[in-house]
Amino acid sequence: MIETLGKHEISQAMQYVLTQTKKKPRVGLILGSGLGELADSVENADRIPYRSIPHFRGTSVQGHQGQLVVGRLEGQTVAVLQGRVHFYEGYSMPEVTFPVRVLGALGCKILIVTNAAGGLNRGYEAGDLMLIADHIYLPGMAGHHPLRGPNDVSLGPRFPDMAQPYDRELRQVALAVAAKLGIPLRLGVYVMVAGPSYETPAEVAFLRLIGADAVGMSTAPEVVVARHADLRVLGISCISNMIPSPGEPAGPMVPKPPHGGHGELGHEEVLATAAQATPRLLALIRGILQALGQS
Repeated sequence: MIETLGKHEISQAMQYVLTQTKKKPRVGLILGSGLGELADSVENADRIPYRSIPHFRGTSVQGHQGQLVVGRLEGQTVAVLQGRVHFYEGYSMPEVTFPVRVLGALGCKILIVTNAAGGLNRGYEAGDLMLIADHIYLPGMAGHHPLRGPNDVSLGPRFPDMAQPYDRELRQVALAVAAKLGIPLRLGVYVMVAGPSYETPAEVAFLRLIGADAVGMSTAPEVVVARHADLRVLGISCISNMIPSPGEPAGPMVPKPPHGGHGELGHEEVLATAAQATPRLLALIRGILQALGQS
């Protein structure tokens, strides 16, 4: 039976975290596959394993360390989710998104979410960074939605507005920082699939047809819950591989990703590509935090 995760459980998790840290974060970050290095840069950090926090779930995916890191980064007090749990691991959408609820309860007003994604846009290259302008939440549209069931109005509205899931002003900040640092930054639409199987050629064609630039197995439900809780959201994808069209050869930079796609290589290559992009992503996020001002 799936555990109910409401206001009481959120409070229990928050109270436990407050026994482990006295810091009050303003910005929350979720780090995707191979991007956990950023959490190692947090200063004066308190590190709390997920499995010690009431109602948190442990992650089983390589590249996701599974700990909450609270400290200072570029003048901001941040709470970093170093790794995430996924729907394909067998968790419910409320379980997947519960950490976002706790970040909001701890006082975060902004959520920066990252992921490793497969490139669908033929103009992209492996290693690119993509600012998420919008998303297509296919599992949610099919009924696997974190807000399904009774709604607690103290947590958010019954029908949250998703006209602008990714904050326009934060996107402008990110674009300005990227331009200043000379970091190329794509702007595109992210599509979430449930996984864990990779997409068929027909599914890849479908995802391109509906307007997706990158595909992954996370992020969208976290963003829905963040918006339900009135957090401002910025999303960045690391394009870990390019997904070829049917009949195209899978070249050396087209590994089979953890999120979907075709090719002959595996998750290790995805992590390697993410590692190559990490210095640029780290510099970009540092610059964004600086531009947000002092907390």
